[in-house]
Amino acid sequence: MQERAISRQRGGSNNGGLRRAIGYLGRSPKLAFATYSAVVIATLGQLAIPQLVQNILDSVVQNDRGAFTGAPIDESPIWWAMLAIVLFAAARGIFTFAQAYLAQRTSQDVAFDLRNEIFAKVQHLSFSYHDRNRTGQLMIRATDDVEKLRLFLAQGLVVVVQAVVLLTGILIILFNTNAALTWVVVPILPIAFFMFLGFGALTQPLFGAVQKRLSALNTVLQENLAGLKVIKAFVREPDESHKFNNATDDLLNQQLRVSRIFSFLFPLIFLIANLGQAAVLYFGGSQIINGTLTVGEWQKFSLYLVFAFLPIGQLGFVISLMAQANTSAGRIFEILDAKNDVVDKPNALELGEIQGRVEFQDVTFRYYNSGDPILSNVSFTAEPGQTVALLGATGSGKTTIINLIPRFYDASTGAVKIDGHDVRDVTIETLRRQIGIVLQETTLFTGTIRDNIAFGRPDATTEDIVAAAQAARAHDFIIEFPQGYDTPVGERGTTLSGGQRQRVAIARALLLDPHILILDDSTSAVDVTTEAMIQAALDRLMQGRTSFVIAQRISTVLNADQILVLDRGRVVARGTHEQLMEESEIYADIYQSQLLGTSDTQEEPVGELSIEY
Repeated sequence: MQERAISRQRGGSNNGGLRRAIGYLGRSPKLAFATYSAVVIATLGQLAIPQLVQNILDSVVQNDRGAFTGAPIDESPIWWAMLAIVLFAAARGIFTFAQAYLAQRTSQDVAFDLRNEIFAKVQHLSFSYHDRNRTGQLMIRATDDVEKLRLFLAQGLVVVVQAVVLLTGILIILFNTNAALTWVVVPILPIAFFMFLGFGALTQPLFGAVQKRLSALNTVLQENLAGLKVIKAFVREPDESHKFNNATDDLLNQQLRVSRIFSFLFPLIFLIANLGQAAVLYFGGSQIINGTLTVGEWQKFSLYLVFAFLPIGQLGFVISLMAQANTSAGRIFEILDAKNDVVDKPNALELGEIQGRVEFQDVTFRYYNSGDPILSNVSFTAEPGQTVALLGATGSGKTTIINLIPRFYDASTGAVKIDGHDVRDVTIETLRRQIGIVLQETTLFTGTIRDNIAFGRPDATTEDIVAAAQAARAHDFIIEFPQGYDTPVGERGTTLSGGQRQRVAIARALLLDPHILILDDSTSAVDVTTEAMIQAALDRLMQGRTSFVIAQRISTVLNADQILVLDRGRVVARGTHEQLMEESEIYADIYQSQLLGTSDTQEEPVGELSIEY
């Protein structure tokens, strides 16, 4: 399903993916020219060897005949031919080394460009794309798929060029040497060639299935590593191991299917090659007996025939690489061609410094523009400096509202405006630079505490970083570490407690000094004492900023200028705490269930509303 989801979003076709990838070689034209010039020269050097072998054999035969007649033996042609063979072998070795090194260099350059483009594309794709596609499957495209494509460019494409040059040169030489004998073996070559093409067409979908199973395996591995604590807490190791074993079994079985085909292919090709050698031996022997072919010419012909079947034999290796590379190229370009649902309009305005007035005008939102709406006709206005609290049951639309403000998604109908500007009419970068966000799920990056606080402002001074940390009540615990602000946070912030991670995330948002502040349950991971400290800081810091707060505990939003109560995507009540206590039965029930502890009011709808946010 996820693979098909990616395929549906691509802007182009899989067809021609490998040709497009080969076109990346043109980004370094001098390097590519040097690479394939070395390939051609090394191949032409190889073509000279059989001719020199013929000269040696013909000289030996001629000297043998001269020995019977008493003529003097001239060994100079033999020595010159042997010297030429050594020189050609040395030159070919130099150019073979050059072609191998340069081919690796050009393929690495292409892989470098593709990985950077994939990463940049994934970074800029809208959230709706990531909602539909698994992280593990995206990762495998930037790693394994790019590597398979690189291997073809480094090895397979070189073999293809060698094969074209070698076969063309060999056929020209063979026809000039002995046209009659050449016609004996020429029909065998296209048989072998088209057999490889048939195997290539057969194996390409099999390699596609291998990549899909590898993506599934990578997804299981990635999810298990990310959720290792949960797995251990629920003692699910045996079940997850079973899931991983199933994924590895699927991958192994698919790879064995491919291996069986190639195990049958190579013996068949060698059989065809041996039939060609048998034909040359028979018809060539007849010509030698009749005196129309010398032993040297026959040996040269046999060597050239071996050289002719050598690239055809290599085509098995090439077909394997090509099938994998073509599949991988298609998967890579599916990402690079994917449509982004949230993009800047042509001539979008740059949003300058704002006052912070946020207005929702009859906003309806559906994921992927289909299905039931998550928000239905939501309208409200947050004036500059106001604090707006969002309350409601899980799935009521609270998070969707805050996602629409920085354009993580676009409204299906209606408009979200900031200072009168529709957010779709301004550039995404200038919009998001005005907004500070602390999400419910705290994400820290590998690096130091200082790096994470300054994530949105890498050029921030130490004084600014410390001030933000103090405001978020993070400074005290930071300086208790031996390395202070230079303390590594570990992968995903594992060396910090939940409350510490949350306060670092708050400091990160505050360092931006945003005009709009979004707090998505930002105190959910801290204890009551720490929450009180953070809330006191936030109360001061939200002054002068338009703030949107999703809170689990109603006590954190009592002083909000507006409280919006949502139910099934609609605003069912709004007002201050005092107003809602008098006018909204739902809000009053939430308040009583949380603060007064009256259990008789906790009917099912109320209970749901009090569970989250």
